[in-house]
Amino acid sequence: MNHSSRLKLGLVVGATGIVYGDIGTSPLYTMESALDAAGRFDAEAVFGVLSLIFWALTISVTLKYLTVMMRADNDGEGGILALFALAQRRLITGSTWAKVAVGLAIAGTAFFFCDALITPAISVLSAVEGLEVLDPDFRRFVIPITIAVLTVLFAYQRHGTAKVAALFGPIMVLWFIVIAVIGVIPILRHPGVLMALNPGCAIVLLVHRPGVALAIIGAAFLAITGGEALYADMGHFGKAPVRVAWFALVGPALVLDYFGQGALLLELGKPVEHPLYHLVPPAVLPWLVALATAATVIASQATISGAYSMARQAVHLDLLPRLRVLQTSALEQGQIYVPVVNWLVFPLVIAFVVGFGSSDALGGAYGAAVVATMWVTTVLGAFVAATQWNWPKWQVAGLFGIMLVTDSAFLAGNMTKVPAGGWIPLTLGACLCLIFMTWRSGRLELRAALAKLAVPRSDLPKLVAGVHRVPGTGVFLASNANLVPSALIRNIEHNGVVHQRVIILNVEIADIPRQDPAGRLRIAEPMPGVYYITARFGFMETPDVAEALKACRTRGLRVFTEDSSFYVGRHVVRARPIPGLRGLQRRMFARMQQYSTQAAEFFRMPFRDVVILNTAVEI
Repeated sequence: MNHSSRLKLGLVVGATGIVYGDIGTSPLYTMESALDAAGRFDAEAVFGVLSLIFWALTISVTLKYLTVMMRADNDGEGGILALFALAQRRLITGSTWAKVAVGLAIAGTAFFFCDALITPAISVLSAVEGLEVLDPDFRRFVIPITIAVLTVLFAYQRHGTAKVAALFGPIMVLWFIVIAVIGVIPILRHPGVLMALNPGCAIVLLVHRPGVALAIIGAAFLAITGGEALYADMGHFGKAPVRVAWFALVGPALVLDYFGQGALLLELGKPVEHPLYHLVPPAVLPWLVALATAATVIASQATISGAYSMARQAVHLDLLPRLRVLQTSALEQGQIYVPVVNWLVFPLVIAFVVGFGSSDALGGAYGAAVVATMWVTTVLGAFVAATQWNWPKWQVAGLFGIMLVTDSAFLAGNMTKVPAGGWIPLTLGACLCLIFMTWRSGRLELRAALAKLAVPRSDLPKLVAGVHRVPGTGVFLASNANLVPSALIRNIEHNGVVHQRVIILNVEIADIPRQDPAGRLRIAEPMPGVYYITARFGFMETPDVAEALKACRTRGLRVFTEDSSFYVGRHVVRARPIPGLRGLQRRMFARMQQYSTQAAEFFRMPFRDVVILNTAVEI
């Protein structure tokens, strides 16, 4: 095997571990939840549920995500915010369609975070519940063991996953092989179960049980809850390895295991708790529980890492305040740790475990938030197909119409879960939407207020004329490339001096995931000793001022951080006393601005040499 083949195989194995962790552990709870929703157990219910699961995987995963949505990549990156950034390129800022796109992106992002709250809880809990099958007396240990596993998982996040990530792929490959093998055995004994491949079985079940049809659809949706994470994580490995992993291993393994569970249930003639664990003899069960726990930890890790990445993207796209982002790997840019996200998600995950108490109960809450993100992805994807792929209208309407009808059916099905706990992620999602909208609208108002106080860049020569020059280099961070930084104005007002060499640095976040280093910098010298530098970073990168200045040396501008002073303007926001929701949002924004991570830390500036100058702004 040549080096290229080994590399491709490594990417396929890696994709199996990271991209398919969430959807790969769905067989632990989906079949049981769907049959419970059917109301009564019989062959029609088993065949109908299997048919629903198979066609959900075919339409939503194979057709929608792997075939269509992976075309909608932003320089190789996927996910709701990458898709939003892609859609923005054809939208006029401030237009009605632009506002609609922003609203959709905000809703999709909010519900993606809710997925990150429930996935670790339901995945690990469903794996540990295998102990109940081994011995009913172990039931009382399920919650404590689940909490212990999750506590270790979240506590380890700050160390990064680079050292153990190499194990994720092989463990998940083993998991898929095992669930495929244990699924094939009952199918060989009862090959008639394959009749469920006929979509008519699903239709018959839904028609014969109209009162619970939507509930059945909502429960079957659990089989595809990892679809959105699949799309978001594709940038780590590329399209080809993700597709190969699905068609060569993951997809067949999932189908075989679900049909194996169905064949076993038909053989037993009665429903059982955790049917996946009944596919193996008691002597093998402890090993399967251990493997399932490892697989669910990996699935949870992928979701948590996705939440970190999504938080960083949300900051760059002006949906969240600046957050402290730590790089946990010198080699992998995607290996980051966001402390505030970790320690907000952790107690909520534990609350889901304790509050619901079982994976079956959690199934009532799971899916209600995820399906909203999937629906938004389809709508934004249709817009991209129409405006950037130049597809004919009939083709967009036909293909995306099928996917939208499917997503809408799942959306309606998941609404039946609202009384059973689905209201919790929906409420959390609504709160996150409010936070995102508050921050975005507040930033727009802040920029407008600052523009009134600001001095245009063309007036800089008059501003520094006659001001005493002192030795050294002053680096001033500018939030707007067309305006003189407020820190420079305050420095002249209070200190009455200007450095011999002035660098006005504007950090620009592009609508691409990663910026080519060759095009990162733009340098201009409008007047002697004054330099304007624009440093461009992608929305999936962590801006680094020190690295940007270091790169200036290759362009002939010799700047050394140890010989420079860094000036940052801090905007102290005061909200005008306005009644109603708008007044509340402004007060919330002022508080969020107060606790936002300082620019010096966020942009990785040398702390000891940073001077912060405040500017009071009223909105």
